[in-house]
Amino acid sequence: MKLIILDRDGVINEDSDDYIKSPAEWRPLPGSLEAVLKLKNAGYRVVVASNQSGLARGLFDYDTLFAIHDKMTRMLADIGTHVDGIFFCPHGPEDGCSCRKPGTGLLDDIAKRFGRTLSGTPFIGDSISDVQAAQAAGATPLVVRTGKPVDDSAAELAGVDVYDDLASAADSLIARDKSRAHKKGG
Repeated sequence: MKLIILDRDGVINEDSDDYIKSPAEWRPLPGSLEAVLKLKNAGYRVVVASNQSGLARGLFDYDTLFAIHDKMTRMLADIGTHVDGIFFCPHGPEDGCSCRKPGTGLLDDIAKRFGRTLSGTPFIGDSISDVQAAQAAGATPLVVRTGKPVDDSAAELAGVDVYDDLASAADSLIARDKSRAHKKGG
């Protein structure tokens, strides 16, 4: 079973410094939903792992978060695909939880739920905290430029592949998988 983990805000949908606080504010990035479809068609189980500190900050409640996720899943269903799970941290940065990235709690939960280690599992994020969480959990971090500004020269990004968007990251992973399969078969 191939597994891939995606951050939500800035990877699948447009991010906002003011937080995504309603379904109306949740807008997919160009090509991101189609990238999920490509990953699913290539045999990946696609899971979302997202910090949602807007809950702790009182900017929205659980019903609103679930409505946002319902919008995302409906839009994915409209193109014939889905995600295999959505994991989120409801805590704020000062709460000291283990699930808030760069902590590994969300990723540990995903590993447990899917009955596997995350060694070599791609985790596509848009921030240094995503990279740090992936590395600490043994996953392989990838970064997209569609969210927070990315400084390619940052020490934390040494050896990390950086892509323009989720679509280009997905295409690269799928091409790599095909190349590996071809080498094994040839």
